[in-house]
Amino acid sequence: MEASTERRADSTVSGGEETKASLGEGILFEPVTRAPRLSDKVADMILERILSSNLRPGDRLPSERELGVQFGVSRTVIREATRSLAARGIVDVRVGVGLCVAAVNGTAVSSTMRLFIHGSEELHYEDVHEVRRLIEIDGAGLAAERATDEDLLALKKSMDRLVNAGSDPELMAVCDVEFHRTICRLTHNALYLVMLDSIGDILIEIRRATVYIPRRLPKLLVAHQQIYDAIAAHDAPGARLAMRSHLRELERAWKKLTRPVGRMVHTS
Repeated sequence: MEASTERRADSTVSGGEETKASLGEGILFEPVTRAPRLSDKVADMILERILSSNLRPGDRLPSERELGVQFGVSRTVIREATRSLAARGIVDVRVGVGLCVAAVNGTAVSSTMRLFIHGSEELHYEDVHEVRRLIEIDGAGLAAERATDEDLLALKKSMDRLVNAGSDPELMAVCDVEFHRTICRLTHNALYLVMLDSIGDILIEIRRATVYIPRRLPKLLVAHQQIYDAIAAHDAPGARLAMRSHLRELERAWKKLTRPVGRMVHTS
């Protein structure tokens, strides 16, 4: 009896040790991934058809009943799919009309991008800065090429507000954002501003962090004045060079901070 008890105890301990050893040596199995819901699949297929068919804002889509027949699914699945698309601003549900392709504006696109960025666990400062260089260096050159007299007046006012912010770091950060947004407007390509605004929340945090670095505010004003002067002179190569130098200096300033160059989406 005692021997039997000992054998069971030994077996239990051995099994426990074996389990611990297996877990300690590494994961043997990958986590089971949950398959997409049927309504999500339907939503993706509807979106793909909107894009492939070149449907325009306001174009009507089949009714929920017709979609259910075409996809071979229940009205409940279709309703969940269309609600998801409506929440993403892709379709409108209009009373008396039914489903229509929505008119997506730049604000909605930027908001969606912001949600993606804030929910990402993979984006780092370097990722954001890399995208910013693509947008702003080329944008400065296009602004110099395309700016009208009215555009340059708006940029001059933006530059003046930046100068008048003086030694107020918080106000300087806000005026800095507006200066760069104004340059994107001067490209006369709406996508530049949409893309810049999509990373705008992170950029304002970067500015708020770096403007407090001692003796940096005067350098900041000089850099922006050089960018303004090149754009005002319609000097596209000079504008690109000035913007590139400014962003390179910003990168150096960020690396001087005591905080790690980590996930900017969680910086506060």
